[in-house]
Amino acid sequence: MAQTKHDSDEFEIVETDPAKLPALGRAMLFLDKKKNVDRIVYGLYAVCALLVIADIAYKKKTYFSIEYFFGFYGWYGFIMCALLVVCAKAMRRVLMRDETYYAPYDVESEDYPEDQLDRSSIHD
Repeated sequence: MAQTKHDSDEFEIVETDPAKLPALGRAMLFLDKKKNVDRIVYGLYAVCALLVIADIAYKKKTYFSIEYFFGFYGWYGFIMCALLVVCAKAMRRVLMRDETYYAPYDVESEDYPEDQLDRSSIHD
């Protein structure tokens, strides 16, 4: 059982019994150990290395001469993925709106009677 602290000084008991978790939650519990995550990462490195080495093992039928370059598709994929991230960051600057952009039409901007808001503070 794990304990979490809320705004008050009381602790709430959070259930972490694997038997009470859904099937997917139980299946993913092995990711709690850093050793298992490291194994997955190293396994992915090994698969990537084997795929690059396998590039030597077959004769390529290409349309462009640059495709004969060793590991071309791996480098192409990496560069395009990096460019996609850079372009997305640039687009974010152009497309991003201010926090209050939708405020005049937002439901939260409507007036509501104070006596019906049921507000409470931490000092109550």
